[in-house]
Amino acid sequence: MTLNSHFGVICLYKLTYIKRLNGGIMRKLSKLLLALSFVVSVSSSAFAVTVASWGGAYTDSQKQGYGDPTAAALGVDINWVDYSGGLSEIKAQKEAGAITWDIIDVFAFDTINGCDEGIFVKFDFDKDFPAAPDGTPASEDFFAPMPSECAVGNILYSWNYAFDTRAFDGKEPKTIKDFFNTKKFPGKRAIYKSALTNLEIALAADGVNMGKGGELLYRKLEEEGGVDRAMNKIKELCTDPNGGCVFWSAGAQPPELLVAGEVVMATGWNGRFFNAEVGEGAPIKQVWHGQGLDYEYFALVKGGPDEANAKKALAMMTNTEMLAGSAKYIAYAPYRLSSLEIIKANEPWYKDGKTQMMPQMPTAPANTKKYFLVDPFYWADNGTEIGEKWEAMKAGL
Repeated sequence: MTLNSHFGVICLYKLTYIKRLNGGIMRKLSKLLLALSFVVSVSSSAFAVTVASWGGAYTDSQKQGYGDPTAAALGVDINWVDYSGGLSEIKAQKEAGAITWDIIDVFAFDTINGCDEGIFVKFDFDKDFPAAPDGTPASEDFFAPMPSECAVGNILYSWNYAFDTRAFDGKEPKTIKDFFNTKKFPGKRAIYKSALTNLEIALAADGVNMGKGGELLYRKLEEEGGVDRAMNKIKELCTDPNGGCVFWSAGAQPPELLVAGEVVMATGWNGRFFNAEVGEGAPIKQVWHGQGLDYEYFALVKGGPDEANAKKALAMMTNTEMLAGSAKYIAYAPYRLSSLEIIKANEPWYKDGKTQMMPQMPTAPANTKKYFLVDPFYWADNGTEIGEKWEAMKAGL
């Protein structure tokens, strides 16, 4: 924990105690303590931009790929701190008058809610972010539109599937239909424990046309009987004597299950599969057909301790060259289309100096012939109801 945040926590505890006491002196003291907390936070952060992200290999890729280069170019320190997601922590900082974060790596709906509540700064994308090297405005260089005015795209990652290369005597599954084809490719499958992305791939495997970015899949799910159709497809797979399902919850599990021979195919996150295949030499191979693309965004905290420098840093970290830099350290696709050109022109791009990264990019043209963009609005509106039906279906397997 940083000095700023440690001091802020102490102040909050003291403030909670003080508020329980009566009298004008205590109320004045509480205000003074809160003000002091804010002053210390701001003064000790005046020469550093603080970014809250998810930790581990992901934050390492951000720090090395574009955080450190941006810091060097601007002459501003950029500090990275881990958090567990959501808006509760930044709300607490704001309510205490002791904001210690400048930039936060967030999910789509957090950017929407944070924007509505005035927590984040609204952007004019083509003014606040540089154009691509060929002059394409930033707003036209993003792979997909932003979910709110307070979001700028960082990376895209894939919900795809991989298979055990030892399992099928040289035969290779190549489509999302093959994931469900237990006659040609017998064996258990590992799938995510919740309905998210399982319904989409089930409909695609059942013959529903995806449409551009999966829009027709979601239209079908909105129709009467669409969710039941998808769940029946999953149920059929899980109860098939030639198939069967193992449900995973942690990202490390799918490659582990494949390597252990407990399943022959597994859905999962492409970054985890990449680490197992390239980093550890695991006998697995990814299939991109029918993948679901998911996203991460940056948001700029309104009234953060170093908002001016943070805005400059954010603009640089999300430019074409910097976003491409993150792909040297992790197999997630930069949100900028032009970043792919940097990678392609400088292969092998991975940090080991020998691995080609374009085939590993979820947004590469070869990998986006059939894909869907995970729709956060659909799942926000329907997730609870679908979740109940999903759990009932699983209980009956």
